[in-house]
Amino acid sequence: MSGHSKWSTIKHKKGAADKKRGKIFTKLIKEITVAARMGGGDPEANPRLRQALTAAKAQNMPKDNFERAIKKGTGELEGVNYEEIIYEGYGPGGVAVMVECLTDNRNRTIADVRYMFSKAGGNVGTDGCVGWMFDKKGLIAVNKEGMDEDTLMEVALDAGAEDIKDEGDVYEVITEPAEFDAVKNALDKAQIACEMAEITMIPQTMTAVTGKEAEQMVRFMEALDDCDDVQNFYTNADIPDEVYENM
Repeated sequence: MSGHSKWSTIKHKKGAADKKRGKIFTKLIKEITVAARMGGGDPEANPRLRQALTAAKAQNMPKDNFERAIKKGTGELEGVNYEEIIYEGYGPGGVAVMVECLTDNRNRTIADVRYMFSKAGGNVGTDGCVGWMFDKKGLIAVNKEGMDEDTLMEVALDAGAEDIKDEGDVYEVITEPAEFDAVKNALDKAQIACEMAEITMIPQTMTAVTGKEAEQMVRFMEALDDCDDVQNFYTNADIPDEVYENM
């Protein structure tokens, strides 16, 4: 997700998501199950599982829930076999959109995704049509309140961070995926609190959307969030904060 900065949209998304704890749990359980299936049930040896468990604990998911999801992934318990699919396309105003899905029914999911794109005035494209516009990076948001920028830069850069950006109420710490864990651990050790930390897709350039198209894009993102099969989505849409606030 991305507004004029990636954090801008994540912030609004987090506010909405806090009201949908049940849906968050469903998506996290899917991710934990798939991560365990692909890389094993030991989070120390499975970075994807480790990140999923961190996200689950941040949402106060009960231990029994994620332990059961791990066992389903490793085959110790019977579970659904989810398939990973990425759809790419164009939203309102021609903005780039990537949608990551985990599904047990490919036909249902593509029908739902096509409908959401179409309703927003966009369309699903071919594989690779917008993926080249994004870079896979680690992203850590640190609240600026009480945070000394020089201290943050020293800790993060020494641990292998690629860049640090001032984005309004937070600092964005950018890393290569391989350095994400080291940087996050260094920040934790230095007792630097993180608003959000994840490996994500960051757009290389932004596309401004305003007026009706911006409102359509926000509704489109809300629909994607509400879809159980959609795990995550990324866009290069630059949406003014006031559009979120007025909807």
